[in-house]
Amino acid sequence: MEFFNDLISGLHGFWSGIVDFAGLFVKYAPSFAKALGMTVEVTFISLILATVLGIVFCLFKLSRFGLLKGFANVYISIIRGTPLIVQILFIYFGLPMALHFTWSIIPASVVIMSLNAGAYMTELIRGGIEAVDKGQLEAARSLGLTYGQSLKKIILPQAFRLMLPSIINQFIITLKDTSLLSILGLRELTQNTKIIVANNMEAFKMYAIVGIYYWVIVTILSAVAKMIERRTTYGK
Repeated sequence: MEFFNDLISGLHGFWSGIVDFAGLFVKYAPSFAKALGMTVEVTFISLILATVLGIVFCLFKLSRFGLLKGFANVYISIIRGTPLIVQILFIYFGLPMALHFTWSIIPASVVIMSLNAGAYMTELIRGGIEAVDKGQLEAARSLGLTYGQSLKKIILPQAFRLMLPSIINQFIITLKDTSLLSILGLRELTQNTKIIVANNMEAFKMYAIVGIYYWVIVTILSAVAKMIERRTTYGK
């Protein structure tokens, strides 16, 4: 009899925990929605700028000019060879102290994430361009198009079609990396959770909730990437 009492008591406690967890989820949903919006906004803008940087530095890498190629290689090597958190601290705290200027958190966050993702986008774009049949470029040049026109009108559109799943994966990586921006005080998902935990002391439940938010959005984006990849492969 004592066993059944303990079992019922345990089930009651478990059910109470679930109800409490659901209550916290609903209670803080508006706050998390706002933080999620900030996270996605910073990620989206950063990825757009990173794509521009990726195209520019990819062209530098493919250039015949050694100085441009060397500049691109140094940029990629530094970004890929140092932790993102070091880049955040250096760009947000180090540069302003050295150059005597200040800037707000959101622009700084966008610049940091753009520079970081730009190095990886450079390699993605380079791989996409090299994946396009070289005969395409030769055919375009034979029709009288310049090298720049050939890239813009023939090569890049095909390369981006091949790169789209990888670009979405980079979006996922950048989105998760924005959690490190919490050290600057940017109220994205992770920082928002820290603030809530400081007020209600429900660390276990609140960090589980923010984990669910990240998991859901990453799962959706991963499914989209796989769908695009299947369609791209089928299109071949």
